[in-house]
Amino acid sequence: MHIRDATIDDAFGIMTIYNDAVQNTTAIWNETLVDETNRRAWLADRQSKGYPVLVAADDLGSVLGYASFGDWRAFDGYRHTVEHSVYVRHDRRGVGLGRLLMVALIDRARKLNKHVMVAAIEAGNQGSIAMHVKLGFVQTGLMPEVGTKFGKWLDLVYLQLKLGELDPS
Repeated sequence: MHIRDATIDDAFGIMTIYNDAVQNTTAIWNETLVDETNRRAWLADRQSKGYPVLVAADDLGSVLGYASFGDWRAFDGYRHTVEHSVYVRHDRRGVGLGRLLMVALIDRARKLNKHVMVAAIEAGNQGSIAMHVKLGFVQTGLMPEVGTKFGKWLDLVYLQLKLGELDPS
């Protein structure tokens, strides 16, 4: 297994992981499945903005997980802050792939001179929250019942990681 930049050929694997999370988890607060064309467009958009999309792939090239970040908010004052996503294929969760992807993603954010990385995680996802805390993220907020999925209200936990000192100009 290795971590590398995603290519357009990874769109199907990314789509499969994304759609599984939509159908079976509260990690993504979306109920609409996407097709490969959608993930190709998403990948191209991220890359055109200079943001990484990383995949964990096995020796055969199968996508086992992916991670990316993008603008946290669209206003100039937030230009040094990014929000990330990390997803691992259902049959590979709990073996450290998410952590490996996050370590690589954090390194990329630092190289792009980002100051803060934000995580927004469903409060019941204790595994993801614990992984983020082990990576140095601190909880900065809890927003009760701001989302819904599978017929229940969901709470959103915000965590952030300060990536380093940076001139705010």
